[in-house]
Amino acid sequence: MELKQTDQTLLEQMRITEFDIENRKLLLALSDEDFKRLKDYRAIIEGRVDALVEAFYQMQTSVAEIALLIGDADTLDRLKNAQRRYVLDLFSGLYDLEYVNNRLRIGLVHKRIGVEPKLYLSAINTLKSLLLEIIFETLTDKSERQGMLVALDKLLLFDITLVFETYIRSLVSEIEISKEKSERYACALEEKVRERTQQLEELTRVDSLTGLLSVRYLNETLTRILRIVQRRHEPVSIVYMDINEFKAINDNHGHPHGDHILRAVGAAIKKISREEDCCFRYGGDEFCLILPNCQEEQARERYVNRLSAEINQCFKNVTLSVGVVQTGPDKYGEPDTLIRKADEQMYAAKKASKTDDRIGDAVDVGKTA
Repeated sequence: MELKQTDQTLLEQMRITEFDIENRKLLLALSDEDFKRLKDYRAIIEGRVDALVEAFYQMQTSVAEIALLIGDADTLDRLKNAQRRYVLDLFSGLYDLEYVNNRLRIGLVHKRIGVEPKLYLSAINTLKSLLLEIIFETLTDKSERQGMLVALDKLLLFDITLVFETYIRSLVSEIEISKEKSERYACALEEKVRERTQQLEELTRVDSLTGLLSVRYLNETLTRILRIVQRRHEPVSIVYMDINEFKAINDNHGHPHGDHILRAVGAAIKKISREEDCCFRYGGDEFCLILPNCQEEQARERYVNRLSAEINQCFKNVTLSVGVVQTGPDKYGEPDTLIRKADEQMYAAKKASKTDDRIGDAVDVGKTA
């Protein structure tokens, strides 16, 4: 039978050498005398091998499991030819690397077509019983007959160990391949989970409506930035803002229009912000911005005025109330305190701008250290 590429690879991996073969013969006490006995008996076996093979397969096909494995007549004919060569090789007297590799292939083929060890041993026992009948019939000398029986026993055991070694090695190889596949699958799954987790983290970090950062990371981010600017002795400004009369906008024009305004404000914030600025949607129509290395006056006069102008390009009547708190570079406040003060400044600006719709009046805050 033709070997698959994986079987050929397995044979190459086993790499049984001439030295190993000789060592195996010594372990089983296979001697030159045994080889000569077997070779001298070949002529008798050649004359009876066809009848032996026919009897062998009559006995084998009577077993339902084996008959099912054999299947059709063509397969049976191929098996008979292979068995004929196998029997004649037993009595060749030459048990070298080629002989061994043929036995190893037998083990691999048996494993691949699903012949269980019990069926293989049963077949060997059947073959041995048929050979014994011939030996007892043809060798009348008791000593000569006993020598042949011992030599045949040792050689069959030599064959069995080779077949089972490849059978077991094939099983181990399958386990190793399955393990590698499982490990690759686990790694791929782990990578996929990591990617999904990262995607989920990104989704939770970003507000879906405005595209700004989610408020849940505000304190964490502000704490990190405060540590950075403190090492650099730089100021940082916290800007807190909301949209004036936003409830009335929703009530009068509907929530879809309100969402449209929120998206526009978010887009304007992202457009004018620097890469190092961290911009959050605090909730509803409120926003909180962290501007590193930025003084309160810069935040109020440059950032907020630019933001107002950007928003007014889309909505003429949308204004903001803004509170700005600066901390550092001489003294730095706590994150919660800074956010609360910026919120208070925003409400103070809102109160002050009730009678004036202009964004400039809404940004009327005091500098807080």
